Amino acid sequence: MMLQTLSQPPSRNLAEHLLAWYDRHHRELPWRVSPAAAKAGKRADPYHIWLSEVMLQQTTVQAVKPYFAKFLTLWPTVGELAAGPVEDVMAAWAGLGYYARARNLKKCADAVATLHGGVFPDTEDGLRSLPGIGDYTSAAVAAIAFNRQAAVMDGNVERVISRLYAIDSPLPGSKPTMKAKVALLTPADRPGDFAQAMMDLGATICTPKRPACALCPLREDCLAFAEHDPERFPVKAKKKDRPVRLGAAFVAVTPEGEVLLRRRVETGLLGGMTEVPTTAWTARIDGGDTAEHAPFEAAWEPCGTIIHVFTHFELRLAVFRARTEKSPADGWWEPVENLEAQALPTVMKKVITQALPLAFAKNPN
Repeated sequence: MMLQTLSQPPSRNLAEHLLAWYDRHHRELPWRVSPAAAKAGKRADPYHIWLSEVMLQQTTVQAVKPYFAKFLTLWPTVGELAAGPVEDVMAAWAGLGYYARARNLKKCADAVATLHGGVFPDTEDGLRSLPGIGDYTSAAVAAIAFNRQAAVMDGNVERVISRLYAIDSPLPGSKPTMKAKVALLTPADRPGDFAQAMMDLGATICTPKRPACALCPLREDCLAFAEHDPERFPVKAKKKDRPVRLGAAFVAVTPEGEVLLRRRVETGLLGGMTEVPTTAWTARIDGGDTAEHAPFEAAWEPCGTIIHVFTHFELRLAVFRARTEKSPADGWWEPVENLEAQALPTVMKKVITQALPLAFAKNPN
């Protein structure tokens, strides 16, 4: 097969072939309007598309599905989400990770409700003006919810486009080149379905390892397939070593079974989330990791160490536990049986479980 250069257009109408494949093989997702339903006149709900796209950033579809359902049960519309207390939103988000997304989700809902009468803007520029919405989300919502001819590029699409054109320059520097290619391929007709088709192709066929090239509707035009080396793409810059940060966490429990909790400051890592007292670790500096740094005097006993990996660093927290009467420490005392309903990020659930192994059991008694 003669290889095409990056400057040459594909030999076929790739969008047409991809959409034909999507019509037959699309994933059924709770926020998605299927091709058949769209043909029958059903339109995507911008609130559902926006909510799912925010949740899906850095997260898998399977992880998002129950959170999406929970949010729609609690807040069926963007106006109801705007009216909900931020503490409840953070608690509902707990466990999904990347908590700045939850804070921005609430700010965006507030802006849509107060500045736009509860109606999402229907253009990329209008959507990008909202809090927490960047280039990717604005393009995705514009294309999928409003059928705008926007170039949508997530990790799945990066993989597809890098293989299709055998783009040798490494990420993230090659993103502008990739997005330009996506823009050229995106059709004026059915741009939302095209975006979702590209995502589905990357998720189900053009996978990171062992892609199912024999089933791919674009294989005849794929340069990586022609070179027999699709797994080489996308090319990525060498990762830097992930630093390790140290700290300590303190689980204080009363005789009545109440645990001392406090709320983190609104800005920064895990901002606005609930935690047990910890030392002042950050992504850049260590915190104290001994009982000397406890929030108040008590018979603190060591319970081991937990390890939690964030995007840019690894955190190792020494965990200490103390049985104590209520003290005047900052925060509040929460019954163990109520912990599951709190806005505790995964790292804090690890800490509490290390100190109190049955804390999150369905029937701790």
